[in-house]
Amino acid sequence: MTAVHGELRVVDDVPAAFADLVVAEAPTSIAFSGGSTARESYEQLAARGDAVAWPGVDAWFGDERWVPVDDPDSNECMTRAALLDRVPVRAVHSMRGAGDTIDAAAAAYDAEVAAAPPIDLVHLGLGPDGHTASLFPGSAALAVDDQLVVTNADDLHPHPRLTFTFPALARSRLVVFTVAGDDKRDALARVRAGEDLPAARVDAERVVWLVDPAALG
Repeated sequence: MTAVHGELRVVDDVPAAFADLVVAEAPTSIAFSGGSTARESYEQLAARGDAVAWPGVDAWFGDERWVPVDDPDSNECMTRAALLDRVPVRAVHSMRGAGDTIDAAAAAYDAEVAAAPPIDLVHLGLGPDGHTASLFPGSAALAVDDQLVVTNADDLHPHPRLTFTFPALARSRLVVFTVAGDDKRDALARVRAGEDLPAARVDAERVVWLVDPAALG
């Protein structure tokens, strides 16, 4: 079986390893993700306190559901509760608040990301179907090569989405995947076997996969 694209690190505690990596890398901008492993990772970051120079960090989001920011399905809602409302970041760049309609929000966030320096650290997860951010297998967003943020959707995932594209991910200094639990074992095995899944297509200056033994199998 081949290795994933980038560096694979097998760790016992993925959220703790993510928090340690953020402290070590000292990013000035982070794009946050969604999901239970992300939430645990952000709680670990919050517990590190001022080990991260939060007043110098801009918070971004790599994808978001088109729901109100206070909706439990919102990635921003989760990230605020776990981390951003607990640390003094320099700025929070809301995907959902970027426009009144999903198309307007995508265009506005695309322009905002394009005008900013490349994001230092982008956090991603791995879906059971091999998706990452809201880049779903077979979806239109996979083919976008001239935008950084687009709308996307499919029949298997709830809510229309805003998502970074592959070109947006490729601009970043470091992409960090966090993959934990045996429910991710099949998807990770497929990525490692070289299947053309969205997560396998992510490229950046550096890509690090933090994987626990249960996900690795």
